[in-house]
Amino acid sequence: MPASILGEGGDLLGAALIRNTTTRLLCPSCGSAHVAQVLGDNGGISYVCTACGHSWS
Repeated sequence: MPASILGEGGDLLGAALIRNTTTRLLCPSCGSAHVAQVLGDNGGISYVCTACGHSWS
């Protein structure tokens, strides 16, 4: 790989680490952060709390 591509990849990783754009979902029922993203029946996105079993979309 050319050095320029490797350098650019490193810059993108550094920018992601600096921004820290992680979004945490919390269960609206119990407040737990143990949430899984699942594919819904009609192709939409739904969420399921793995702590209490509550699901929402």
